[in-house]
Amino acid sequence: MKKVILCLILPVAILITVNSCSSKGKCEAGTGGNVTIVAYPQHHTLPITNKSWYADTVYVKFNTLNNPGGGLSGYDTYVVGDSGENHVHLEGLTCGDYYLYAVGFDTTISQRVTGGIPFTFTQTSGEVIVNIPVVE
Repeated sequence: MKKVILCLILPVAILITVNSCSSKGKCEAGTGGNVTIVAYPQHHTLPITNKSWYADTVYVKFNTLNNPGGGLSGYDTYVVGDSGENHVHLEGLTCGDYYLYAVGFDTTISQRVTGGIPFTFTQTSGEVIVNIPVVE
């Protein structure tokens, strides 16, 4: 009788353990979290400041480290920066893999600048700073 109970309980215990281990610690990027990414678009390491007439915008793709392609419609969301600031706040995110793509205007060369970067983080609250290199 003990062997029968053991044979029934053991597979269930193993299944529960395997399932809990595989999902434990895995981050899935997206909204609904407590992390704010503070994204700094930078052209040749110099900050790009939001203009009232051309605000910096950061496009976000969740759960990938690759540019999604297909233009800006391939991104999951976007955030427009506040005028006069040299960064964009991406609020309410969860840990995971992201591809961030920034668009702004560099007044020193009077041109639109763009660029993207893959980014991963594991923290579950607070702020994460990322510099996004942009070029003409």
